[in-house]
Amino acid sequence: MAEAERDLDLMRRLALGDESAVGELAVTYGQRLYAYALRLTDDPALADDVAQDALVAAWRTARQFRGEGRPIAWLLGIVHHTALKAIRRRPHFLSDEMEQALVSPLDSPEDLAQAGDRTEAVRRALQGLPVAQRVVLELVFYQGLSLDEVAGVCGIPLGTVKSRLSAARQTLRGVLLRSGEVEEEAR
Repeated sequence: MAEAERDLDLMRRLALGDESAVGELAVTYGQRLYAYALRLTDDPALADDVAQDALVAAWRTARQFRGEGRPIAWLLGIVHHTALKAIRRRPHFLSDEMEQALVSPLDSPEDLAQAGDRTEAVRRALQGLPVAQRVVLELVFYQGLSLDEVAGVCGIPLGTVKSRLSAARQTLRGVLLRSGEVEEEAR
């Protein structure tokens, strides 16, 4: 069975209340949903809650999936809205100092150093983007959605998706240039 057919069959089973479909949905999409939630929230525990809440919401609202797009786009839309609600309810963000204090004791100093300053600079730059820009960038580059699918997930016009993606790229490049992580290209 082709992937698209398998996904649509899974969604049909979910809509019919097939309990085994919930587990299959979690196995098939759980990691992607969690990864997207983590990028939006920057909090592993909150991201886990968001991903679980999104799976429950998908189970409850599976009949609303009309099959007009890919199931992953529909599911990421649920994660998107669930994460934004969770972020609004969250009382505060961890400071960089608090976040570093929570580093796993299983990681050796050498392992942490090898993780790379560049990765950290990119992560900080991404977190510094406005949420609307970060969301579009995440959906396009990390989740592999088309611009039309991103528009559907976010509930915004295609032109807005394009302008936010362009602005996010420019902002990210500017931040990385100023930090010395990338060099200005010769023209």
